[in-house]
Amino acid sequence: MTPGDRLHIYSLTRIFVYANIKPMNPDTFAALGEPNRFRIVELLRTGPRPVNDISGRLRLRQSQVSQHLKVLKDIGLVEVEPFAQQRLYGLRAHSLKQLHDWLDRYRRIWDERFEQLDELMEELKRKEKADAAISKK
Repeated sequence: MTPGDRLHIYSLTRIFVYANIKPMNPDTFAALGEPNRFRIVELLRTGPRPVNDISGRLRLRQSQVSQHLKVLKDIGLVEVEPFAQQRLYGLRAHSLKQLHDWLDRYRRIWDERFEQLDELMEELKRKEKADAAISKK
């Protein structure tokens, strides 16, 4: 058996070698789990903004926004660009793509499970109709 065969067997049983699984930074989820940070990320979807704009739109103190932006910057979700007298905060596409890729693996698993559930429901409906037809006779 070659190493490729072993990987194939693992993939058929859905058991994967830990080295082949790309980890996701749990700090990302902790940061986004805080409601104000999540709101900041949502606001930054439309483009980079200065701290004062963020604090005004979210009705938070400038110091609170600065602290939240520091956390988001430290985990790599936000980047800072100096622009004249301001610093613009924007989302980092690479970090968001990592999060998307990580979530996509689970999305595929759930899609497959829902498809299996749909097939089971259809099978049960067919069986129920068949049983009803037999009982009428």
